[in-house]
Amino acid sequence: MNSESDLYAAGDSVELGGADTNEAADTAEILAESGADVDAIVEAEAIPEDELSAEEEEEAKFAPGETIHDVATVRGMYQNWFLDYASYVILERAVPAIEDGLKPVQRRIMHAMKEMDDGRFNKVANVIGQTMQYHPHGDASIGDAMVNLGQKDLLIETQGNWGDIRTGDSAAAPRYIEARLSKFALEVVFNPDITEWQMSYDGRKREPTTLPVKFPLLLAQGVEGIAVGLSTKIMPHNFRELCQASVAVLKGKEFQLFPDFSTGGLADVSNYQNGQRGGKIRLRATIEKADKTMLVIRDIPYGTTTTALMESIVKASEANKIKIKKVVDNTAAEVEVQVHLPTGVSPDLTMDALYAFTDCEISISPNTCVIIEDKPRFVAVEDMLRLSTQKTVRLLERELEIRQEELGEKWHSASLEKIFIENRIYRKIEECETWEEILLTIEAGLKKFTRVAGEKEKPGDTRIVLARAIEEDDLTRLTEIRIKRISKFDGFKADELIARLEAELAEVTDHLLNLTRYAINYFEGLLKKYGANRERRTQLRAFAVVTAQKVAVANQKLYVNYADGFVGYGLKKDEKAVAVTDCSDLDDIIAIRRDGTFMVTRIAEKTFVGKDILHAGVYNKNDDRLVYNMVYQDGTSGISFAKRFLVSGITRDKTYDLTKGTKGTKTLYLTANPNSESELVAIQLADKAVARVKQFDFDFADLAIKGKGSMGNIVTKQPIKKITQKSLGDSTLGGREMFFDSVVGRLNANGHGRYLGTFDTDDTVLAVYRDGTYELTAPDPAIDFVVANLVLLRKFDPKTVLSAVYLDGETKRHFVKRFQIETSTLANRFTFISEAKGSKLLVATAHPEPMVDIKLQRDKKAERETEKLLLHEFIDVKGWKARGNKLNYYKLHALTLVTDEGPEPERKAAKKKAAPAAPQPAEAPNAPHEPLPDRTDEFNISADEVAQAKALLKTPKSQLKFF
Repeated sequence: MNSESDLYAAGDSVELGGADTNEAADTAEILAESGADVDAIVEAEAIPEDELSAEEEEEAKFAPGETIHDVATVRGMYQNWFLDYASYVILERAVPAIEDGLKPVQRRIMHAMKEMDDGRFNKVANVIGQTMQYHPHGDASIGDAMVNLGQKDLLIETQGNWGDIRTGDSAAAPRYIEARLSKFALEVVFNPDITEWQMSYDGRKREPTTLPVKFPLLLAQGVEGIAVGLSTKIMPHNFRELCQASVAVLKGKEFQLFPDFSTGGLADVSNYQNGQRGGKIRLRATIEKADKTMLVIRDIPYGTTTTALMESIVKASEANKIKIKKVVDNTAAEVEVQVHLPTGVSPDLTMDALYAFTDCEISISPNTCVIIEDKPRFVAVEDMLRLSTQKTVRLLERELEIRQEELGEKWHSASLEKIFIENRIYRKIEECETWEEILLTIEAGLKKFTRVAGEKEKPGDTRIVLARAIEEDDLTRLTEIRIKRISKFDGFKADELIARLEAELAEVTDHLLNLTRYAINYFEGLLKKYGANRERRTQLRAFAVVTAQKVAVANQKLYVNYADGFVGYGLKKDEKAVAVTDCSDLDDIIAIRRDGTFMVTRIAEKTFVGKDILHAGVYNKNDDRLVYNMVYQDGTSGISFAKRFLVSGITRDKTYDLTKGTKGTKTLYLTANPNSESELVAIQLADKAVARVKQFDFDFADLAIKGKGSMGNIVTKQPIKKITQKSLGDSTLGGREMFFDSVVGRLNANGHGRYLGTFDTDDTVLAVYRDGTYELTAPDPAIDFVVANLVLLRKFDPKTVLSAVYLDGETKRHFVKRFQIETSTLANRFTFISEAKGSKLLVATAHPEPMVDIKLQRDKKAERETEKLLLHEFIDVKGWKARGNKLNYYKLHALTLVTDEGPEPERKAAKKKAAPAAPQPAEAPNAPHEPLPDRTDEFNISADEVAQAKALLKTPKSQLKFF
């Protein structure tokens, strides 16, 4: 009896129905190589033995695979037949072949359409009927596959309502729509002379094993399929880029391929990984800001529909993740989904929220699985293109060889016919009495004028050299020439025909000798012939990660019951609860208690975080500017410590200690400073303190910002009665360095993109747009700049002079102006060129001495010339509303900015106010230190305590003991 493991071993035979077969083993090998868990499939499908019927128990006495009256056991069926079924689904239904990039149903549709092709459109219902002669799985699967092919607009020309992949509308019934093969398909897909054939499922007809496709069709169309134990998902790619990549392969150059989707949109392919398993593509809709209250979605991600997209937006709105008024679908020839916003809602923030919470951004995981040599293989996209290109070269070579043979035969026949007629050999057969004698007579006559290649040449030999010997078929063909044709024979035309054949034959021979060059010309010809209007539709962009917590709508109020220790958005009716801030359902909350401990937890209606809360607010783990200033009194020693710290690297719902953790420790002062502001506080000692001076100032700016676990610096050893803030200091971290990432169109503080400068509280960003407007905005990373519309973006300096050249749409004349920004309103565009229709900004720069190259014509009769113009010498600085000075030329043909947009800021290290340095050990163990300032008059310190402190400073560091 064969063991279960033996059934899966490649090459082992299993007895089924009395015959040896390797099919189950081969199928198991196929599944194993494709990554499927064969044992799991068998175990999942097998029926437990305790559930077998009496008849099945009787059958189970036999070995798996053995039969009783040709009926297999249940276990045998799952071990053999199920694997056979899995193999069939993989090879014959779901996964395309590498040779032509088609699934069997697609291949049969193409073959049936070729049989029906007469240049006219055919009803799809008729095509389905024709295909059913080859495809044994019903008309529904054929119809769906044909609609899918037609919507890809490459192999099939369509007529009628074929549906819309953007809206999800289905196609009309097959009896209403029509199709025919495209010119591209007729040229690239078919060639019966080099096609391998097999019998159809019922043995009545022949069908192609694979079609001789001379193009990377699989990568152009893309494909999805789910089989048993594996699946495939190959992304569509751009037609033009595939042709160019194939040329690069033939030239031995490097290339890269990225998906291109018919729905357009944006794609982040940074993790595409050549289409292999484990890769991922992030797709986004193209969203435009129509105005302050409306966003317009122009393109949608591949795989979604406008209906599904709108449903996801409505669902996110109902869940209070985004705020919208309504969504309207105006899609017609182009996608247009309008998202109307309530007054006061930020379009930029809503745009990010759409990407975070709706189908405006999705992820697709490619999985390039194809059939190679009757087995599923996982192949990288670039390797697939190389395989396809090599296959195309072989097919082109075979076509050339066939063409060479055809031309050789035509030349052979034409040459014999010319000799036969011009030398009147046909007259010599009039006296022949037998067929054999006729053939011998013709052959003898032809041999006087011909010789075979390789035959010895005679002196003064003028005979025609034939590529092969004269055969009986050649002689028979000559006897079939009619007298009428002989009488009208034109030797000049015969020579022309032979010359044409020889020229074409020489050309084909040259192509065979230079096959790579011929293949390159072939792909370039396809690009020129069929590449029109097939430009890339999907824009490749690098997406900034949209954090859901940052863009979630603040749809809740955070309430805090400081005394009882509760936080949440459901404490509105709690009399002790106080509203602290707005928050969203996705936020984390930080709560710091009086005992110096804190916790971060997910927001809920009501959460207990510990009694006696001092501070509660929304926690952002990526915020490196929020600094806490704290003074606490140690419970054991009574010493008060001050510290400044950031909260990072936490685990949710875990309690952390900000102090030394001793019993009785209490926090005396705590503030949260969003931009690392320092403070000057007044400290009043308790009445029982023995110090002479019982009130003094303490400046947090003297402390360095450290982690949450730092102990802090000693403030005083005396008990503190009260601490009050005297003034709020500057940000000790200095201004924030901002960068502009032109790839994603966003400002950031992470060092990505072009450095703009250091921004303090009142600093702004100046943006100049191609429509002749400028705008001042806050340096907010949430603002989304459309890079294509930008002319200039930089940190705003009131002293900066902008120089511009523009065309006045009314007068059709060009003007130059130089001006300074005089407005101060933020987030409002101001037009600085003529507002007449047709006005256009040509150049804008902040360079102090801008220069432009002008191609001009001074008058109607003059020739074109090039002139350099210094704009700062041409016009003085005027008001931003001034029209400027006119360029008095007859015609200005071109204008180019020679200088750059202006000086870039130098990046310098951020200036931070450092805390006082701690005493450092001297180079020698006993080296003297700087004398301490005498403050004994401020505190009640004895002479012995002063002596102990001085002795401590003289002690080597290695001998010191710290807490």
